[in-house]
Amino acid sequence: MRLLLKILMVIGLTIAILVPLMMIRGTIQERQNYRREAVQTVARSSAGAQALSGPVLMVPYTELVEVEEKDNQGFSRKVRREESGTWMFFPETLEAKGAMKPIVRKIGLHEVRKYEFATRLHAEFKATVPSDADALAPRKIGQPFLSYAIADVRGVVGLQTLTINGKDVELLQGPGSGDGGGLHARLPVTLAGGAIVLDSQLDFTLEGTESLAIAPLAKRNIITIDSPWPHPLFNGDFLPRKRTIDDKGFHAEWEISSLATNAQAQYLGGSRVPGMAPAGSVDAANNTETVSGLDAIGVSLVEPVNIYSQADRASKYGILFVLLTFVGFFMFELIKQLRIHPIQYGLVGLALAIFFLLLVALSEHMEFGLAYLIASGACIGLLGYYVSHVLRSWLRGLGFAAMLSTLYGALYGLLISEDNAMVLGAGLL
Repeated sequence: MRLLLKILMVIGLTIAILVPLMMIRGTIQERQNYRREAVQTVARSSAGAQALSGPVLMVPYTELVEVEEKDNQGFSRKVRREESGTWMFFPETLEAKGAMKPIVRKIGLHEVRKYEFATRLHAEFKATVPSDADALAPRKIGQPFLSYAIADVRGVVGLQTLTINGKDVELLQGPGSGDGGGLHARLPVTLAGGAIVLDSQLDFTLEGTESLAIAPLAKRNIITIDSPWPHPLFNGDFLPRKRTIDDKGFHAEWEISSLATNAQAQYLGGSRVPGMAPAGSVDAANNTETVSGLDAIGVSLVEPVNIYSQADRASKYGILFVLLTFVGFFMFELIKQLRIHPIQYGLVGLALAIFFLLLVALSEHMEFGLAYLIASGACIGLLGYYVSHVLRSWLRGLGFAAMLSTLYGALYGLLISEDNAMVLGAGLL
């Protein structure tokens, strides 16, 4: 009966320790939210996650169309009305080549990764304006223009230079038609049935926060991005065909055919920029996309180690630490006939729980590995000293500390090895 009560006490204390563990996990999530708020603050004051598409050749027109309508007496009659529309022509080829220069901004304890993307967009067009369907009612062709759509136009910095067929052309604010941000350039008026051959080149610098997306709207798209940032995440609809990543940065190349993407159809359907998660959102933090938009290539400048996700993963194993420790205590008490008070069980459990809070606090100020070493060393030293008195033997205390060292070492292996986390976790169990 006494043994059963002791077992129930151990189970009850194990469940009770879940309360501080859950409170610590709440603190970790709160710190994650502070980090997202820091990203949102930077994005609000400058430019957020960037996405761009274009150029697209737009040719507005107005034509007379015959429609049926009812008069006051309810009789149908045919009338002619003017109807406006826009023909959209996509490039034959699009070459986008640029360099992402990372810029780290610090808000309090949190670092936010911004960048300046200095790029050259070279596009070639070969388009033919449709002929008049009715020679007696010719269409009115408006002034054509090239449209560049940009997710956050505040990120356009410095001088922008656009040349078309070797001549400088003035850039104007806005995409030229519809909603959203961007740039556009007016072109000479053309006639129905006329051919438009353009060789355009836009040199500009785009500032953004953490992520960049480019939509492949041409028949043949070649996109090249270089950066000294050594930790990229390629998270768009297409992975690079070629990429190199080392301590000096990364180089990535994409080559995409219009047959491999729905970007043109999506653009014709009304989408203008790739669908990227807003900077600082939960999905952006997890490097996922949530907003519907154009198919695109995507690259994000991510942290080499996300301390909050690592600490959150570590805290999930907290109950395992407590359970194994209490079982060890119980075995000593059962075999060696040592009387261990329930308060001593509780103090040891709380000391194990405080490790995760100490880990988060230290990792905000130093490298995660060093923070883990210090936090685990402090916890092992504290418990080893205390348990040696509880178990009335320095040798038992050292053995207990060695067991904890093995547990913390195995947990660190789980945290740094995502691919082998399951097999390591099973081995630990």
